[in-house]
Amino acid sequence: MQLSDVKRLIRHGENATIEFKAKMRHPEKVVKELVAFANTAGGHLFIGVHDDGSLAGVKYPEDEIFALDRAIEKYCKPAFEYTVHIIDLTEDSSVVVYEVPASDNKAHCVVNNELLHGRQAFVRVADRSIKASKHVKEILDRQSKNKSIQFNFGDKEKLLMTYLENNETITVNEFKKISGRNYYQASRTLILMVLANVLEIHPHEKEDFYTLKGVGLG
Repeated sequence: MQLSDVKRLIRHGENATIEFKAKMRHPEKVVKELVAFANTAGGHLFIGVHDDGSLAGVKYPEDEIFALDRAIEKYCKPAFEYTVHIIDLTEDSSVVVYEVPASDNKAHCVVNNELLHGRQAFVRVADRSIKASKHVKEILDRQSKNKSIQFNFGDKEKLLMTYLENNETITVNEFKKISGRNYYQASRTLILMVLANVLEIHPHEKEDFYTLKGVGLG
């Protein structure tokens, strides 16, 4: 990776695959960004870049790398692949780039009892790393096992498909209401249909929602 690559990647600001940090002040908190990249579509973490995208650089890049590598080893389970690049800006200033590919071994979690009270998966949504719901985590876990999924396409599933033909999205609570199923049954149906590639789940901090697979949101 060269400086021209850095400038190209950061020019549009933070997004689903790009995160900026001016310095590595709290590596135990920063690891969630890397976990979110691994659990979603991959991404790049830039250390030495301000929130506005300006290049600040860091004086001692090896110290930044040492601190974050230790935090990754200590707090991230299971381990995920990543590559580290040091890009010199001047003789005494560099940008550090952590490049994380999308993982095949999801769901990766941050295990930090002091900060999170246990094990927590994260996913990337727009320019933020958010906690994955238990439904998202289950889907990530089961998708990584790559097992075929079968389910009965009955009246409730037909009702769901009809609803989504007239409405872009549906939540578990909305499906529970229209189908007469309890929360557990409604969530099982939606999860199975995601695993069968009929639906797509969209993580959200308040409540996840679902759409038909391949249908973009308006």
